Amino acid sequence: MKSARFGASVLAIALAGVLGGAGLAGFALAQGKPESLLPPGFDDPAPAPTPRASPAPAPRPGQAPAAVPGVSPAGAAPLPGAPVDPATLPALPAITRDDLASLPSLEELEKMSTEELDQLLGLKPKSDIPAGAQRALTRVGVLAVEEGGLPPVALANQSDKLVRAVLSGTRGPMVSRWGHILMRRALASRLAAPLGMDPVEFAALRVGLLNRMGEFAAARAVVQDIDSAKWSPALTQEALNAYLGTGDITGACPAVRLQGSAREDGEWQMWQAICNAYAGEAALAASQLDRALGRGVAPRIDVLLARRFAGAAGRGQRGVQIEWKGVEELNPWRFGLASAVSEPLPEGLLDNALKAQGGAYYARSGALLPMLPAAQRAPFAGRAAREGIMSADAMVDLYSEVHADPAAKGDPQTHAATLREAYLAADPAARIAAIQRLWGEGAKLGGGDGYGARVLTAYAAARIPASEAHADVAGELIAAMLAAGLDRNAGRWANVVEEGSLAWALIALSRADGGAVGQGAVESFIGDDDSPAGRKSAFLVAGLAGLGRLSEGDAGALAGDLDIDLARQTRWSSAISRAAEVGNPTLVVLLAGLGMQGTSWSQMTPLHLYHITAALTRVGLAAEARMIAAEAVARG
Repeated sequence: MKSARFGASVLAIALAGVLGGAGLAGFALAQGKPESLLPPGFDDPAPAPTPRASPAPAPRPGQAPAAVPGVSPAGAAPLPGAPVDPATLPALPAITRDDLASLPSLEELEKMSTEELDQLLGLKPKSDIPAGAQRALTRVGVLAVEEGGLPPVALANQSDKLVRAVLSGTRGPMVSRWGHILMRRALASRLAAPLGMDPVEFAALRVGLLNRMGEFAAARAVVQDIDSAKWSPALTQEALNAYLGTGDITGACPAVRLQGSAREDGEWQMWQAICNAYAGEAALAASQLDRALGRGVAPRIDVLLARRFAGAAGRGQRGVQIEWKGVEELNPWRFGLASAVSEPLPEGLLDNALKAQGGAYYARSGALLPMLPAAQRAPFAGRAAREGIMSADAMVDLYSEVHADPAAKGDPQTHAATLREAYLAADPAARIAAIQRLWGEGAKLGGGDGYGARVLTAYAAARIPASEAHADVAGELIAAMLAAGLDRNAGRWANVVEEGSLAWALIALSRADGGAVGQGAVESFIGDDDSPAGRKSAFLVAGLAGLGRLSEGDAGALAGDLDIDLARQTRWSSAISRAAEVGNPTLVVLLAGLGMQGTSWSQMTPLHLYHITAALTRVGLAAEARMIAAEAVARG
């Protein structure tokens, strides 16, 4: 393509030839004579006095003669009113037939948006942000160290190949709720890019992983920390995924309009039309979506949903009838747009999508979509809580909304009433009974191993007084408390529970002031363990050893009894141990996330848990290590 200046010249010549003199004359006649708004006499300047002629001074020896009025010296710009020599004018750019053939037609010009015309004429700036206000890329993220973020330069001297491999290789989700929370914290921190890696690529890798984890809000926040003019194609795509996952369709419009015709795929064209509609160009948006529908650039249902959303931008828009007939699959675009315009999905379409591979996307996104009523988000919330996306506070707030909604019915309303009883029943035994009923509904509260119900009841469990009368349920109550990190509340049961019990094991792992644990107490726990393949016992030994609460001899003896080789090394264990040795918490967290991938704790090995807890403890993240170890035993 020619330069913007040459393109503007060619387009101006073409438009002048198309419009012709008649069009210009019509414009002049329509304009009329300008009229002054000042009183008579105010706009008539007084005549300037006639200057007296004075003889020109004689030139001094060696001095050039003075310029004669009305005559321009050679090589200088002509004076006003002076005759112009055509030979001195610069040559016009050469215009070939190919140049003229590449010009848009009048019909195409009429259909162009303001942004596209600016781009064609070379008037569109590379950035809509003044140079002095543009943000640097030396630190990208939203969590500073003072806000809980990790050290900003921890990866600055690391190999870009290692960091790229770790971020790309972590496909998500993670077996550990607390591992997920820690990983989100690292990815959202204000970090400098590794040595040799472009900061935008580093941001795209982080945002992509956040999207795969279902952390669409955090991904959007990181994206918004970078000026949209600096987005790469990869970062743009991940940004669109984040905006779609949060239901913030118009949030992507600044970047979409700035990039213009950078892409030609169907999703991009629909997004362009939506953004044009919300920029006040409703007619253009309608024509773009009509063309998209006629040319089949995207499935019909996707274009219809885009037309419905774009039509909400202005008044007097035509109605759009959404036709779901023949639609057998759900995708993120359909789910996000249908939720945004309150279009109900056909019966069974969402249920089938949730059961299919990749169906977890809809639960992770739907749990936090602000346009959905609380009763509709509640079935999704259990999974989001189980995985670490939603906190215990957020779960209680959600079910409080359900309880206050007179239109709520079915399981969400029943669960909300039961949760209220778990908080307000006068008798602790009645509160425990209500909590246990919610645990029994784990399949409806997020499915999986029912851990979403533990998150929901964490604060209600913390209100149960530590008493020997309730010692038989202390283990489950403490597991619920630790799902929200309430280790101090759990520690109140230390003098109540029996040594070697589940409650004892969870307290031994989670207490901040916990000391060394004897081999005999652990053997007592192992003797009563009925978990599959003794998984809880293996996790207890690995967690205590990683936290440094078992002596080296006791750890070796217990691991040997359970047929666990904690001394075995792999490439991953060597990498995370080396990162801990040099005191790099960010790299340790990223490697820990890589080692915690999976959908069930049955996919986690005691060796991985040992190295993760040991490395986190060594780099100052002992609190997170304690929660991960306790969660492993609770869910093992």
